[in-house]
Amino acid sequence: MRHIVGMDIHRTFAEVMFWEEGRLRPAGRIDMTRSGLEGFGRLLTKEDEVVVEATGNSMAVVRVLSPFVARMIIANPLEVKAIAHAHVKTDKIDAGVLASLRAADFLPEVWLPDADTERRRRLVARRNQVVRHRTRIKNEVHAILHAHLIP
Repeated sequence: MRHIVGMDIHRTFAEVMFWEEGRLRPAGRIDMTRSGLEGFGRLLTKEDEVVVEATGNSMAVVRVLSPFVARMIIANPLEVKAIAHAHVKTDKIDAGVLASLRAADFLPEVWLPDADTERRRRLVARRNQVVRHRTRIKNEVHAILHAHLIP
């Protein structure tokens, strides 16, 4: 049986909805911890597909759940929002919309990088953060020196 799992993920929890044979079934909330996700992953099968929206921690969720399922999908949140105009927005509805859009093959997906590409992206992003931080510190030092008429 084809299962599609929609997850509306947040910082501390995820709301989960299952799409099975054309029907949505709530599965409750899971903790957004490695152990919480792994415990949830053990309940899934290798035929299941899991859909999450692109957020700050979506790649971490993909890394943890990938070994348990057939496919992990990250949805483009801007395009999902444009497709699904919900007047009532709850976490359950958002998770259900993700699962339903995937079931209808109407889900705007985000490309998932392989492990090496993802590692390099994280490395480049961290370097950019360090360079910006260094620049900010230098500018603060220059401002202090300027304020005290020190060339």
